[in-house]
Amino acid sequence: MKKWQKIALGAGVVVLLLAIVGFTIQQSRKGVIAVQTGKVQREDLASVVTASGEIKPKLYVNIGALAQAKITRLYVKEGDRVKKGELLASLDNIQSAADVGATEAMLNASRTDATASQAAVNTAAAELKQAQAEHERAKLDFARSQALFDNQLIAKADYDTKKAAYDTANAQLAQSQAKLAQAKANLDSAKGHITQNAATLRRMSDVLSKTEYRAPFDGVITNLPVREGETVVPGIQNSPGSTLMTVADTSLITAEVKVDESDIVNVQLGQPAEISIDAMPKQKFKGVVSEIGGNAVLRSTGVSTAQTTSSGQEAKDFKVVIALQDPPPNLHPGLSATARITTAKRSSALAIPIQALTIRARGDLAADAKGKKGSVQAAAPAAGDPKEELQGVFVLRGKDAIFVPVTTGISGTTDIEVTSGLKEGDEIVTGSYKVLRTLRNHASVKVDNSVKPKADES
Repeated sequence: MKKWQKIALGAGVVVLLLAIVGFTIQQSRKGVIAVQTGKVQREDLASVVTASGEIKPKLYVNIGALAQAKITRLYVKEGDRVKKGELLASLDNIQSAADVGATEAMLNASRTDATASQAAVNTAAAELKQAQAEHERAKLDFARSQALFDNQLIAKADYDTKKAAYDTANAQLAQSQAKLAQAKANLDSAKGHITQNAATLRRMSDVLSKTEYRAPFDGVITNLPVREGETVVPGIQNSPGSTLMTVADTSLITAEVKVDESDIVNVQLGQPAEISIDAMPKQKFKGVVSEIGGNAVLRSTGVSTAQTTSSGQEAKDFKVVIALQDPPPNLHPGLSATARITTAKRSSALAIPIQALTIRARGDLAADAKGKKGSVQAAAPAAGDPKEELQGVFVLRGKDAIFVPVTTGISGTTDIEVTSGLKEGDEIVTGSYKVLRTLRNHASVKVDNSVKPKADES
């Protein structure tokens, strides 16, 4: 055999061997799934609830019209600072002031009548006393005359005179008593007129007072939708009245946000929050949860569920008020804001990426593990309902991905706390999402961390 033939034969043998090796490797890799992995490690976690809303003062009052009248004077303008009791606006009060004056005159007249009636009562009382004295004297004279007449010691004419005087005294006493009763009735009537006129005066004075509006507390005029000369009207039943202005106490500014019903159970009073305001994108403000609404609010209408009879499954929110710490003076009510409320914190918590968590049925896990040979076995799931769904992660042990049930704690932005089932340093499958969705227990895998899984991979 020639030399070149030997070389060709050797090369053919080498190619054949390489083909055999390649085919063997290819066959051994059948069924091996490429995965991305990560290590279980300790880190600081913070659970955050995000909600949007607007900036509002803690205390504000919409001053509405209490009477129908024309605005004659506005003493403030929007943005002015006012003190408690300061006059803010005046309405036309000519008629109400005249009514007060007329009622005051009627009250004074009724008081004068009461004084005269009291004098009449005093006079009638004095006359009654005089009539009582005359009646007593006439009674004694008649009694003596009766005794003398019975003993035939006086003439019948004298007896008749004494009897007539006694009868007259009786009549005068009755007349005096009636006169006193009439005087007292007149006095009671005069007092009744005083009470009536005084009540009317209070009503008229109240009407007059509603033509002047004063600041209920120290604050700032944040809204002034009316002008001098306009006519305002009070609210009637379900129809709102005219709003003259809004006075707000800007010493305490809050962010009023709406928290989703699924997150409200984690929000508590006193929890810290970070406020971002759209108009001030480069600034962050600190705050504390100061109020949590007790009733859910329908997201579409903003009406409380306590005020509606519908029982639909519409999305609901809860109002949460966050008191801002050291708000700047240029922070205006109504600005859009976003709050990040920290509901829980864990220091040096055992954590894994949230996307590593997956769900498997207990029966499927047992079926995958049964009869698996040549793989690293994990503790089999405890006996139970085969349809029960278990939460866990796939842990890399050797060349196999073993499903391990875990118990979780608080969730951070991208990571979640693990309270049982894993230990620090365990290597777990973190992606891709498509692989995690279909990966079976004890599946053979190979690690390929050269490509990071996409967040939106499906």
